[in-house]
Amino acid sequence: MKKTYKIEVDCASCALKMEEAARKVEGVADAAVSFMTQKMKVEFAEGVQEKAVMEAVRKACRKVESDCEVYLD
Repeated sequence: MKKTYKIEVDCASCALKMEEAARKVEGVADAAVSFMTQKMKVEFAEGVQEKAVMEAVRKACRKVESDCEVYLD
């Protein structure tokens, strides 16, 4: 399953860091972050709980870029 989330990030380099962090989260098959559109596209692995995975993605992204935001609603 793929889903798109609105994000808030200040620069393209930070967006790349967020993308790399998201890809490392267990349950994420693939992730792409666009600084220009301020969106993150996430492809989930089979059978995972989307909400739990996205909470982990948000936490991972904040570790690499503390002032970023991933809107889960």
